[in-house]
Amino acid sequence: MFTTYEFIIFVTLCFIVYYLIPKKTQPYMLLIVSYMIYFSLNCWYPVYLLVTTVTVYLAGRYIAEKQEQSSRYLAEHRRDMSRDEKKSYKAAEKKRMKRVMLVCILFNIGILAVTKYTNFFIQNINGCLHFFGISREISYLNILVPLGISFYTFQSLGYLLDVYWKHGEAQKNFFKLALFTSFFPQLGQGPISRYHDLSETLYNEHKFDWLQVRFGLERMLWGYFKKLVIADRIGIAVQNIMADPDYYTGGYVFVGMLFYAAELYSDFTGGIDITIGIAQVFGIKVTENFERPFFSKNIAEYWRRWHITMGTWFRDYIFYPLSISGPFKTMTTWMKKHFGIGMAKRSSIYAATIIVWVTTGIWHGANWRYVAWGLCNGVVILISEELNPLYQRFHKKFPKLTASFGYKCFQVLRTFLLMCCLRIFDRYGSCRQALQSFVHMFTKFNIHAFTKQEFIDMGLTQTDYIIVIAGVIIMFIVSLIARRQPAREWIHKKPYIVRFILFVALLFATILLGQYGIGYDASAFIYNQF
Repeated sequence: MFTTYEFIIFVTLCFIVYYLIPKKTQPYMLLIVSYMIYFSLNCWYPVYLLVTTVTVYLAGRYIAEKQEQSSRYLAEHRRDMSRDEKKSYKAAEKKRMKRVMLVCILFNIGILAVTKYTNFFIQNINGCLHFFGISREISYLNILVPLGISFYTFQSLGYLLDVYWKHGEAQKNFFKLALFTSFFPQLGQGPISRYHDLSETLYNEHKFDWLQVRFGLERMLWGYFKKLVIADRIGIAVQNIMADPDYYTGGYVFVGMLFYAAELYSDFTGGIDITIGIAQVFGIKVTENFERPFFSKNIAEYWRRWHITMGTWFRDYIFYPLSISGPFKTMTTWMKKHFGIGMAKRSSIYAATIIVWVTTGIWHGANWRYVAWGLCNGVVILISEELNPLYQRFHKKFPKLTASFGYKCFQVLRTFLLMCCLRIFDRYGSCRQALQSFVHMFTKFNIHAFTKQEFIDMGLTQTDYIIVIAGVIIMFIVSLIARRQPAREWIHKKPYIVRFILFVALLFATILLGQYGIGYDASAFIYNQF
């Protein structure tokens, strides 16, 4: 959506109207705009979104009312009921609320599973039939997969679980909850907002604030620069390398791996920048989703900095509940009895970690390569956890070395390359092709891949590479500035002429150097597919 002229013009008109209408009607205008945009993409998209919103709203209201009735009933009968009667009453009420919560979750996860994974299951069933020599195949279904269904489903279910766990109150106004689930800037690729965070500014009355509007426009422009100038340009070379793995093997895989890291980062963070910028223009604060992930010293830290809202969602709503669930407690008790306390502690944490990462892989896409990607991430994190005592002894024995700038750079580079290797599963068509290309990167490495002519043959000109390198350097400098304070605040403290020159330079760079043209699809953000 973000990179079409129609979208930009439409949002500009909405911005003007937003600050002219009565302040109390602003949230309702945003709701109408969100559904209009979603409807413009496909007339059936709003139906899916509305079904999720209605079911979550009704389940949340039922649970909240039951909690309130239960508390009121116990307060009124605190002297009439024994401890056992109170305990029995609480258990019965909790069972009813839990049943409603589970039905709502299973229903919405079912919608997600049917739309996104039905053909994946059919593909695997057909594969099994072929393996056993059966020629008959199950026909694939033509199912509409709504844009951003993974994002708005998880965001809605997070709200419902918060209500169930009493981490927040249920929203009584249906239209306000509908705005929370459909707020258009984050509908396509996140972030996965928490209700208590987004609602702090989403429903407020907003007066025109030039500083906030300017900050929002600057953030949007920075996102467009990263998307159109860097991501869409380097993506041409990535596509050519990954589309022909038989020719682009050995050293080419390493080049493609690095190029894809630059493309994915600038594409995804660019989209998030645009999201946050649009929201800020309307006076709304959206959660940050990145914190300089390529400065991470290990993979666990990387995932605390990359796609932050997804990682915290899986942690809070899957990892923690799994770790303290009944079956996991039973497993821990059994492991303690047979293998000791150390193995017992590891078993529940490690099992929950693997489940979370396999689920994360499935969330990213209906393909075994995403499952393999998630599993590999989980295994690497667990291996790092097991080796942590060894790291600690090494750091203790060589304190000067481990505190040096060079060693920290080594840790950052090691983590970056490791993540690049794991991302190979993202880009190749199958697990087999990804693994084969990874092996060939070492066994068929050829320096020929790094010659000038070969780089040109990847689909980019010498000028394109200069633009990409300059763009990456600019992103690196901005990340360095952001270690101390947000780059926009740093720029804001500069003299007006400096700010004006930087803004105009970025604007013209985006307009003149962005990837446009007949037949070119600049609207295809990578994370839209998830």
